Amino acid sequence: MADKKQTNGLEFFIRMIIPVLGVVLGLLMGAVFLIILKANPLESYGALFRGAVGSTFGITQTLVKTTPLLLVGLGIAIAFRASCINIGGEGQMIMGAISATWLALSLDGLPRYVLIPTVLLGSLLAGALWGFIPGILKARFKVNEILTTIMLNSIALQFMNFLLQGPLMDPKGIEAGTYLAQSARLPQSAWLMRIIPRTLLHSGLFLALIMAVVVYIIMWRTTIGYRIRAVGLNASASRFSGINVPVNQALALTLAGGLAGLAGAVEVLGVQHRLLEGLTSGYGFTGIVAALLGWLHPLGLIPASIFFGGLLVGADNMQRAVQVPSALIDAVLGLVVLFVSASRIWTEQLIRQLRSRTEQESKK
Repeated sequence: MADKKQTNGLEFFIRMIIPVLGVVLGLLMGAVFLIILKANPLESYGALFRGAVGSTFGITQTLVKTTPLLLVGLGIAIAFRASCINIGGEGQMIMGAISATWLALSLDGLPRYVLIPTVLLGSLLAGALWGFIPGILKARFKVNEILTTIMLNSIALQFMNFLLQGPLMDPKGIEAGTYLAQSARLPQSAWLMRIIPRTLLHSGLFLALIMAVVVYIIMWRTTIGYRIRAVGLNASASRFSGINVPVNQALALTLAGGLAGLAGAVEVLGVQHRLLEGLTSGYGFTGIVAALLGWLHPLGLIPASIFFGGLLVGADNMQRAVQVPSALIDAVLGLVVLFVSASRIWTEQLIRQLRSRTEQESKK
């Protein structure tokens, strides 16, 4: 029993420390590129840190970025738990944003306490529908979900561009002759409440945290979550025990889409207050890495999302402070993403070796 507790303790330590080492290695590799471009790495990373948490503005902006990352990451974690690779967070988020914009503009006049929940629910359903499509294609026709989710990203993006050039284009922009690719400004009754005045930090953060707890309860305290996780751990054994594998994989992708759609709504209602190009800011892809860093656990995703939110905010400050090209900032963030993703493979290998050694010692 003591050996088992010791092994579990070592496994927990490995799971915690290896991703952190992956982040450190990514930053060290980024420092090499900074030196090549004759930028001081200490000064650069100092600017990154100050930009993320060195002021009230930085902290609030970090939490603003954290909110959609957490929601998208929660959905990705659910899909991954069912052995489904959801690359469609961007498209699902866009569909949620489109739904939020259309509902908020169409239902203008409803009381705030009715309008906001209606808009959020509509966005959740829109994102869920966009996740259901690859889910049902995988369940019924065994179509690879990586391909379908990536293709649906492009379809959602082009659909949004069409709407912003036509039905949803801001009428004021048409009258002024600017023809900007953005919707009309949403009514204030649809805006999410500001947590701190004169900042962009909004109540969507609380919604994201609540959803993290809800997802944890669903995945670890209900039969639905048990079946999804069982399918991900061993599809053959799950099928033998009577679990419908295709249905649960489709359900996982649908839930993932719903959470990403909610992220799109939160971004529209809480930050932009209108639909416009570039709304997603790559959250659909960054959310994948945040989910991996958080070990596909809803509660682990909270610090992981805060970390990547800080990276995004700090990177902007680093670019301004040390005057390095934006491409280098993307490269540094990419290196962190690469090493964090690789850290999961290293961790699993170390844990397998640890368990194998423990089993051998127990047999002696």
